[in-house]
Amino acid sequence: MAVLTAAALGVVGFLGYQAAATAPDHPTLARPGSHSSQSKEKGKDKAASKQKSTALPAGSGTGERVVYALDDKRVWLVGADGKATRTFEVGPSPASPDPGTYAVTSRNEGGIGSDGVQVEHVVVFHTEGGVVFGFSAAVDGSMPDPNARKRTGAVRESRADGAAMWEFAQVSTKVVVIA
Repeated sequence: MAVLTAAALGVVGFLGYQAAATAPDHPTLARPGSHSSQSKEKGKDKAASKQKSTALPAGSGTGERVVYALDDKRVWLVGADGKATRTFEVGPSPASPDPGTYAVTSRNEGGIGSDGVQVEHVVVFHTEGGVVFGFSAAVDGSMPDPNARKRTGAVRESRADGAAMWEFAQVSTKVVVIA
């Protein structure tokens, strides 16, 4: 058991190093539709109505899935019956995945995130241009710096929400990213 734990920790450390080594040191121009370029304009409208809807967005797919709304910075865990079983706010990092449908590709109980923070309940769903996108909870409760120079794909949640995501999102679970 100790050998397996040590091997798993070694793999996590290597993957963290590899992600850090391949990530650019400066951000690229924001993609159209990314939260960094359009949310400033849309933020003015949303600031006017502080009451954000927590209802599951229409057009977010069918069946069991995780729905991640970039502009709302919110996640829904949706059961096979199409009803949300939990919703919560998240803290995105500087990079965002394009809207689309993905699937959970891997899970890891813990390690060091690409931003150097100790994390737990890592649920990875996409990799693009050397950036790994996934949900995780920082052990210290911190959220990523959306203005950081280094592009990381961490989508942080509270530890309680991270535990719920961990239980819900198994490998191959659908992840629908919407603007």
